[in-house]
Amino acid sequence: MIFTSVEFLIFLPLVFLAYWFVFQKNLKFQNAFILLASYVFYGWWDWRFLGLIIASSVVDYWCGLKIVSSKKLEVSDEESLNPTHNLPLTTYISWFKNPKFYLTLSLVFNLGLLGFFKYFNFFIDSATDLLTLLGFQAHSGTLNIILPVGISFYTFQTLSYTIDVYRGKMKPTQAPVAFFAYVSFFPQLVAGPIERASHLLPQFFKKREFDYQQGSDGMKLILWGFFKKVVIADNCALVVNPIFDNYQSASGIELIIGAVLFAFQIYGDFSGYSDIAIGTAKLFGFDLMTNFRTPYFSRDIAEFWRRWHISLSTWFRDYVYIPLGGSQVSKAKAIRNIFIVFLVSGFWHGANWTFIAWGGIHATMFIPLFIFGKNRTFLNSGRHLIPNFGEVFQIMFTFFLVTVAWVFFRSSNITEAIDYLTGVFNQPFFPKSFAFFPYDLRGALILFLVLDWLGRGEATRPLNFVAYQKPLIRYSFYYSLIGLIFWMGGQENQFIYFQF
Repeated sequence: MIFTSVEFLIFLPLVFLAYWFVFQKNLKFQNAFILLASYVFYGWWDWRFLGLIIASSVVDYWCGLKIVSSKKLEVSDEESLNPTHNLPLTTYISWFKNPKFYLTLSLVFNLGLLGFFKYFNFFIDSATDLLTLLGFQAHSGTLNIILPVGISFYTFQTLSYTIDVYRGKMKPTQAPVAFFAYVSFFPQLVAGPIERASHLLPQFFKKREFDYQQGSDGMKLILWGFFKKVVIADNCALVVNPIFDNYQSASGIELIIGAVLFAFQIYGDFSGYSDIAIGTAKLFGFDLMTNFRTPYFSRDIAEFWRRWHISLSTWFRDYVYIPLGGSQVSKAKAIRNIFIVFLVSGFWHGANWTFIAWGGIHATMFIPLFIFGKNRTFLNSGRHLIPNFGEVFQIMFTFFLVTVAWVFFRSSNITEAIDYLTGVFNQPFFPKSFAFFPYDLRGALILFLVLDWLGRGEATRPLNFVAYQKPLIRYSFYYSLIGLIFWMGGQENQFIYFQF
């Protein structure tokens, strides 16, 4: 079910009313209802894939319990010192008393599902291409595999649970309904934010009562998210898609505009989803983590990554970068760790070398800041209304670097991305007409940038700057956004991150 669909606009109020007016007095019934609603929400796309999310929930719920209850493998000194002695059967059985076994089982199961559905054909094609390059005759054996929506998100979400239980950072839950509801929580199930069990799961055990302010903030976030998706992202797509599909015949200006508008398309699309998800969760008494903090106003690449897809970047930081040693190792190993995290982050986005290249480009831009100790220069969002010339230059240069990398992200292959970028200089620079870039979209982008700038630092309340105005001004503003959504909407486009 898509947030911008008619089905969701019917589904949400029905679930909201039943949640607060039918099940409000019983927390367990509320959780069970959330679980049922989440399965309906996900099954609306294809009910057959519900089996995957249920299987992942069952495995990780059981592994969490077994990690704590199991005993570590112990081999006697006599057996370990006797190389000719065969280990008895009891030793092999004791593996099942080792908490690491259940952590490994969770990792293998979840990453195995993700690897098969998302990367099987990629590895087969890559191996075939390599063998052909080496002179061997090879035939591709790819399968017609459908990628389950949201699998990259909910597998990482469940893994955070078993890893944190193994590390002793949280106790395993013995309430299967609450755990299953945590894994499948419908507002953020399909495209995040990727919630940690330590943050979201405890909220399923707290009594929830409707709070007007929280509900009001949720509705504003939903409105802001719809504006980003329907007005900005979907209308940018109408310009971006023809340019990227026919980049060989586009002028230099068209190629530049296409790249810039794709930057706004993916930001409006993905952050719009996150805003709707966070806002919807607030309507049900839940707080989700912030996923974006006006990333295009970043002053360097390091700040960009503190503001872009925060739930994923912090996930890789805590579960990949730090376990590898983080920055608490030699400079060379720290640089290696940075490269690994960025490459894995790129590969997480899709089974294509373009995503790996995208991650490598960002690593290459980030590492000089790390080497010279400049990667933590900009830790505050900047509260002054008018930036100085230096900040404007830093913001524009960072946006330029990010936009160049987005070309690789958007292109079908690396050759196409390079041809697209070189086409800016090799093809006629000026187009015959600028009709491809509508005036209403230009105005909407200017409004978006102004609103995003005014709302920086208020990620969970981006429209807060108007909240204290007089009612006439406040409601005129809200209804103007609604009017723009209806005026410039109408083309229902799937969210970009559904494919990840």
